[in-house]
Amino acid sequence: MTAQLQEDSLNLLKKLISIQSFSREEINTGDAIEQFLQDRNVKTHRKLNNIWAYNLHFDAAKPTLLLNSHHDTVKPNPGYTRDPYSPAIIDGKLYGLGSNDAGGCLVSLIATFLYFYEQEGLSYNICLAASAEEEISGINGLESILPELGELEFAIVGEPTLMDLAIAERGLMVLDCTVHGTAGHAAREEGDNAIYKALKDIEWFRNYRFSKQSQVFGPLKMSVTIINAGSQHNVVPAACTFTVDVRVTDAYTNEEVLKIIRNNVDCEVKPRSTRLKSSSIAIEHPFVQSGIALGRKTYGSPTMSDQALLSIPSVKIGPGDSARSHMADEYVFVNEIAEGIQLYIEMLKPVIDGQ
Repeated sequence: MTAQLQEDSLNLLKKLISIQSFSREEINTGDAIEQFLQDRNVKTHRKLNNIWAYNLHFDAAKPTLLLNSHHDTVKPNPGYTRDPYSPAIIDGKLYGLGSNDAGGCLVSLIATFLYFYEQEGLSYNICLAASAEEEISGINGLESILPELGELEFAIVGEPTLMDLAIAERGLMVLDCTVHGTAGHAAREEGDNAIYKALKDIEWFRNYRFSKQSQVFGPLKMSVTIINAGSQHNVVPAACTFTVDVRVTDAYTNEEVLKIIRNNVDCEVKPRSTRLKSSSIAIEHPFVQSGIALGRKTYGSPTMSDQALLSIPSVKIGPGDSARSHMADEYVFVNEIAEGIQLYIEMLKPVIDGQ
């Protein structure tokens, strides 16, 4: 059965590569995924460009695990030397836009879902979700369908990790900070210089150390990345704005970090969003332990994915290599897809078979 699943997965990935699917423009890849599942007698659900389905013997009394990956892509890197929409296998590599990020992961998770789809007596229900807008953290992607998926116990998020287990992922908050002063002529002792007032807060962001550290990532990181003030050389600036990039760890929630910052600085602090959360799963979790038993490594991921939208334990794992994401002439090895399907299945068996 797995050989057929591997062949079908490869053919589906080729089809997805051939269809342009930039974020917010995934309607046609959504159609292709929907049709692929329906051709295999799977009942599908759809909202905008998000497709999801459940295993045949869904039991509301059992917990549900989520298998998720995305089918949107970034725009082609300007350095492409090949047609990004023309799938081609050369020297064991399948070339094409989205092949590595995250097409290989998506089709491997679909194959895994189909492997378990008709099985009875599983200890977990399985929800498969092929989501949109991941590359832009869009509001019409996974986040928009989470309320409709029902209660979820834990999630496997398909992103290229060489099939190692990213057991934690940093969250992100971007803060827009404003300091107010009073304008005046620079030649006289006039005004209250907003730049000078901002320096104190900027220095705090540079030097502050949060008391709790993540076992995976260590300390939380804050970086001042943009600063703007002044209009002309002889006017004391009345306002200074600066931007802070905050990479949140699983030791804190975004709201906790924001409260600590506001309690320590004088400037106005406005987060652009608090929705991109840090995420983690206990190393003792049965799925993680199953992966470790199969020789997979665990690590903390510095890159973001749809994990940031989940409030349940989650692990990021998938075929392909994150270093190839968004590169020119993107590719995934054909054998990585075969290995991905096999490993997903082998990791899940002792978990959902209740062994």
